[in-house]
Amino acid sequence: MKLEERISALIALGKHLQEPDEYREAVMHRTHFNNQWFTKENQRKAIQAIATHFLSEKELRNWLAEYDMPENPQAKTVGLVMAGNIPLVGFHDVFCTFLAGHRAMIKLSEKDKFLLPYFFRQLAIIDPRTADYFVPVERLQDFDAVVATGSNNSARYFEQYFGKYPHIIRKNRNAIAVLDGTESKEELEALGTDVFQYFGLGCRNVAKLYVPRGYSFEPLLEALHEHREIVLNDKYKNNFDYNYAILVLNKEKYMANGCIILKEDRAISSPIAGLNYAYYQDLKALEKELKERKEEIQLVVAKDGLLSQKTYPFGKAQQPELSDYADGVDTIDFLLKL
Repeated sequence: MKLEERISALIALGKHLQEPDEYREAVMHRTHFNNQWFTKENQRKAIQAIATHFLSEKELRNWLAEYDMPENPQAKTVGLVMAGNIPLVGFHDVFCTFLAGHRAMIKLSEKDKFLLPYFFRQLAIIDPRTADYFVPVERLQDFDAVVATGSNNSARYFEQYFGKYPHIIRKNRNAIAVLDGTESKEELEALGTDVFQYFGLGCRNVAKLYVPRGYSFEPLLEALHEHREIVLNDKYKNNFDYNYAILVLNKEKYMANGCIILKEDRAISSPIAGLNYAYYQDLKALEKELKERKEEIQLVVAKDGLLSQKTYPFGKAQQPELSDYADGVDTIDFLLKL
């Protein structure tokens, strides 16, 4: 397929995803049965985000205009190891591989093994030639390059197995937020979306706060409590209760509001239903620390202009643009150089 044909197929898929589809509903039901974290609401959010941002003709063409995209590239086989922390988290890698004209050999996550095949099925209906570009497999073999996403532990194995091939290997990262105490109630409630969306399981979810010494947590706890319906999910509530009990038994200091537990901790990553925080004295010193820990941080949420580095507005952490590459590695550039 030529580049324009691949683009047209993706645009058509985006339009289809915004229309009712009984088969898609059945796939979402099966996905939720297989993984209780993947509620239908969260699956719909992920699908809608893909349809309106990634597969929007205007945004897609504007993004691709930044690259020298070959019309008929020499097709390679790219092994993709999918994560399964939030619905369709690996779509961007598959999407980029297809646009670059390569064949995707895909190791699906057991936690999310039905949604992507649904996308492939719809693309094949739109244009049967797309079927040659997507091959789900149980084990990667006979590939030319690899894009693998996993934990810090699995990344060590990925390095061992895939290190001799051109590769992108991603490890654990989380988003953080930097507050200065002047945030409005609306901004703090929007921060709650960054914390709670997808139950906080995504690498773009805020897992840690940096606040000035003497920060008053009461307005923040009240704003986060606006998201209290999250505890109606049994799996989330079980994690909240477990982590709360551990803190009480260990007589550790914490703050809680019924739906989130705040704990002072140096770690960036926090447990489910938890949110770490740390104090800072000086923003310049904080930015130095963030730079030193950049391998742990996916993105930074803060008021515009508070920091000299790139930040995202409150409430936008889980709304990536096409150019917001995971771990800051340009996937399209990597694929075009194969």
